[in-house]
Amino acid sequence: MPCATSSASTPLVDMSWLAAHVDTENCYLATTGRRSGRVHEVEIWFGIIGDSLYLISGNGPSADWFRNALAEPFVTVRIDDITMAGTARQVEDASERRRVGELMGAKYPWDGDPSIGLTFVAWCFDVPVLAIEAWRPVDGLAG
Repeated sequence: MPCATSSASTPLVDMSWLAAHVDTENCYLATTGRRSGRVHEVEIWFGIIGDSLYLISGNGPSADWFRNALAEPFVTVRIDDITMAGTARQVEDASERRRVGELMGAKYPWDGDPSIGLTFVAWCFDVPVLAIEAWRPVDGLAG
């Protein structure tokens, strides 16, 4: 399924769809390859605060999905049987980053990943975070 493209005429969506998925384990993020132009989908943990869906890049800023989303911010997210298009941005604000870390740490208690030198605390508070917002339906796929 192709990622979303920008359209000023596409209406934004009521965010009630996100609230129903606060406790869902994973979502599927589709990005457009920054070099290939092909769609890439990853399964990933997520958190929700208000109208924003957050993704932590445990592999840091070099993760392909993260770099793809920064290069082409129009992405799609699938949670259960609902697929929506949104616009990605890197979280730069320290207080927003802390809120995301607290939320994700509470939702996903784990021990980190020693194979890549990632501690739980670093995952929660240090590595890059992507926010996805400005939700739009995807060609009749939104449920």
